[in-house]
Amino acid sequence: MVDFYQLQARNRRATWLLMASLLLLLGLLGFWLDRFYLGTFDPDRGRFPIATLLAVSLASIQSLHAFYAGDKSILRSVGARPVDPEHNLDHRELNNVVAEMCIASGLPMPRLYVMADSDANAFATGRDPQHASVCVTQGLLDGLNRDELQGVIAHELSHVKNYDIRTMMVVSVLLGSIVLLSDWARRSLWHGGGRRSRSDRGNDKGAGTAVLAILVLFLMILAPLISQLMAMAVSRRREYLADATGAELTRNPLALAHALEKIAGHRAPTARATRGTAHLFIHDPLERALDSREGFVAEVFSTHPPIQKRIELLKQMAHVG
Repeated sequence: MVDFYQLQARNRRATWLLMASLLLLLGLLGFWLDRFYLGTFDPDRGRFPIATLLAVSLASIQSLHAFYAGDKSILRSVGARPVDPEHNLDHRELNNVVAEMCIASGLPMPRLYVMADSDANAFATGRDPQHASVCVTQGLLDGLNRDELQGVIAHELSHVKNYDIRTMMVVSVLLGSIVLLSDWARRSLWHGGGRRSRSDRGNDKGAGTAVLAILVLFLMILAPLISQLMAMAVSRRREYLADATGAELTRNPLALAHALEKIAGHRAPTARATRGTAHLFIHDPLERALDSREGFVAEVFSTHPPIQKRIELLKQMAHVG
């Protein structure tokens, strides 16, 4: 049995551990490439890790652009339309539910959007609570009752409250840097080796140095896959955290559990979702068969946790409450 606070604390710890692991992987790979291969890092000689700094800089620029301008691109790509509750009574309940959850969470009112899609799904985007947007599909509005809709909205606002967009931006920087360093290292190996002089290489003696170089060379080959799996694991943990935080806001974990059961029952994919936007949705809009399965594949190779596991945890929280 777990309660809201235990689950939140557990998932925050897991997120930080995964991000620290990504940072360690980046450090090992960058250290090997700059120190042992390119010879561009040597504190004793005033040399800086140029390759690592360049990779982090390029990945940061790309991620910052997505951070500040990505929400508009995402909403446009899925065909989202802004909600006007004053002139469209069909969306007044949505507006009221979001307003209630904003009061409960202490968040400002986000911009609201609706996708003309029969699938039941929702997502939140934006760089901070002052620039947040919540988008739901028409299928979600048609298929859920008010309590279930409240549970979904609380989940999405929890992503905003927990600053998940910032967390994922940091993950994107680390992931992008690792992929760039791995690619550069492989290209250098294929094109005749590094630039270090023989005298420089001769200065690095000892079995420990050789073992470290071999270890990081092995990591260089596997780093893109390992870092991608870690990024997916962070995404899954943020979904668990949003479930727990949303249940805390509504004090009704069963509402979100029942909503997820209905959402899982929609087998058609969300029409305009893409690989680049799929991780934002409350339920995987592309690979529903994979997302609803239990086991190793669903746990490791997906941005979303198995939906049945999420439902079970929510029902456990309801029994504790």
